[in-house]
Amino acid sequence: MTVGTSLLAQFAALDSATVSDALEACGLPPGQGGLRPMWGTPRVTGFARTVELEPLTGGQGGAHILTGAIAEAGPQDVVVVANGGRTDVSSWGGIISVGASVRGIRGVVTDGACRDVAQARELGFPVFARAQVPVTARGRLRQKSSGEPIRLGEVTARQGDVLLADEGGVVVVPRERATEVLEAAQRLADREAAIEAEVRTGVPLPQAMRDARLAGTEAK
Repeated sequence: MTVGTSLLAQFAALDSATVSDALEACGLPPGQGGLRPMWGTPRVTGFARTVELEPLTGGQGGAHILTGAIAEAGPQDVVVVANGGRTDVSSWGGIISVGASVRGIRGVVTDGACRDVAQARELGFPVFARAQVPVTARGRLRQKSSGEPIRLGEVTARQGDVLLADEGGVVVVPRERATEVLEAAQRLADREAAIEAEVRTGVPLPQAMRDARLAGTEAK
């Protein structure tokens, strides 16, 4: 198992809420909602492969959006698309899902709308987006950049950052601080598991959920 694979496997054992709390504990932006799974309740964890789109205003759009980035991505990657939160035009579609699935890509998070969700569902390919819309990107969008830092909602995502998405939301962990955030998240998960176990045995909530204990500042 490579270092990258091990890192992703450890993050995959956590949920977005716990990682969001860990990010804040480390002085980093928390996770965000609004980017929802478009089918089922998939979970996806991988290294960000970033793409930014922009409106096409006259002229030719060039190569079809996303195709180059998908051709370069691999089994540890999640495609992350910046499209300014637009929901009037699709920024991800069915054939793109097929291409990404064949490459072994783990999923996509797009700050915009998508279409052809049934195709993604049949493939078992996780798609997180703001909405569904049938309107094609052809003649409306072009690819501005690939591999550059992008805005994903309220946070900046850089290529290679750790991205985790589930039904609770999406978190972006800067790669250079991934180990620090992971360790904080694991401590939080252990603490919350211990509190939950006590509550299930009948310990009153006020006693189990002491603020100092939740913050990790209370001695054991």
